[in-house]
Amino acid sequence: MYKLKNFKTIIIIGLTAIISILIVQLLWTKQAYNLEEKKFSQKVHIALLEVAKKLYEGINHDFPTDTPVKKIANDYYVVNIDNDFQPEILEHYLKTEFSRFNINTDFEYAMYNCQSDEMVYGDYISVTNEKPSKINVHFPKHKNLVYYFAIRFPNETSYLFASLRFWFVLSFALVLILLIYVYSIYTIIQQKKYSELQRDFINNMTHEFKTPLSSILLASNYLQKNEKIGTDDKLNNYTKIIINQTKKLNNHIEKILDIAKTDDDIMKLDKKKINAHQLISDVIEDIQIKNEAVTIKNNIAHNIEILADEFHFTNILYNLIDNSIKYCNQTPVIEISSHEEKNSIIFECKDNGIGVPNTNLQEIFDKFYRVPNIENNKQITGFGLGLFYVKKICDKHQWKISAKNNTPTGLIISLMISKK
Repeated sequence: MYKLKNFKTIIIIGLTAIISILIVQLLWTKQAYNLEEKKFSQKVHIALLEVAKKLYEGINHDFPTDTPVKKIANDYYVVNIDNDFQPEILEHYLKTEFSRFNINTDFEYAMYNCQSDEMVYGDYISVTNEKPSKINVHFPKHKNLVYYFAIRFPNETSYLFASLRFWFVLSFALVLILLIYVYSIYTIIQQKKYSELQRDFINNMTHEFKTPLSSILLASNYLQKNEKIGTDDKLNNYTKIIINQTKKLNNHIEKILDIAKTDDDIMKLDKKKINAHQLISDVIEDIQIKNEAVTIKNNIAHNIEILADEFHFTNILYNLIDNSIKYCNQTPVIEISSHEEKNSIIFECKDNGIGVPNTNLQEIFDKFYRVPNIENNKQITGFGLGLFYVKKICDKHQWKISAKNNTPTGLIISLMISKK
């Protein structure tokens, strides 16, 4: 419950942080746009002022003290000129000054003819020399001016946006990160929900199985002790089969429960110092009671101690030895040995079994994986969970486990345990 609350807190903090960064980024982008718009307006104002000065040259009127440039709208300017002037000269000055002030966007200009009392349109000037097919822009007559020209920038907004391309790319990247984060969190929550459902199902299923299995095992043991059953070889043999198969099924259920526990983040290891030689000897003794023909050699030094969870380390040994026995087409001979390398102890479990193809060695620790087309694979019982469980426990202990083929036959499972 505590970790779940932490998980939700981390999600909320992360989501809040990304949204806050996105909001700040959008505010910065808006501010950058406003500054760019102001900068553009200032450049246009100065450029038009220079054009007006040149148009005043050679006439008897002095340049007015008040600025002749007036901004009517964001993209619309008028410049008052107290004299008649030619459109060709106006266009030349406009192109020259706009180029000098690095105003590289399309514009339209028009001038007012005081004699005809009409607005005479000049031209559409394109920086790419591509004029639109239809020009339908209305320049309203300014009621207080007589000699003046008007300028409009039809693409001012897109021009300013283009100059802020980096800011918009950054904002888009942040939006994309936010969407990916939300999707990832949603996926994690869904997987966590499915994992919990799966774990609950496994726990309930194994519990339901273990109750009748315990009853079967209890009844079978009672039958085996019965005198009539003991004197009848056939009935006694059937009773042994029932007991053995019940124990085998019970072991499978225990293994499934162990896998369910390793999938649970709240699983804790009870680490303590254990004598590896003694523990392995106990496991070997127990296994040889059930498999008398099996030869298991314990070549572990008597004084080797490791820091491990005794229960899970014992299960690792059972799984490795059990696999060596199952995947062997002759009398099994298993050797468990150890040696030291720098700050680590290497445990090795060697057998004379059928081995594993080199192409499949890296996959034998995967969940539910069983080597395809292996000899007698269909006759060998199991769910492909044993080595997966072993790998999970090793990861929990921060141990390294690997596999390689033995020579001339069999498999070697190596377990590297740090001394620290």
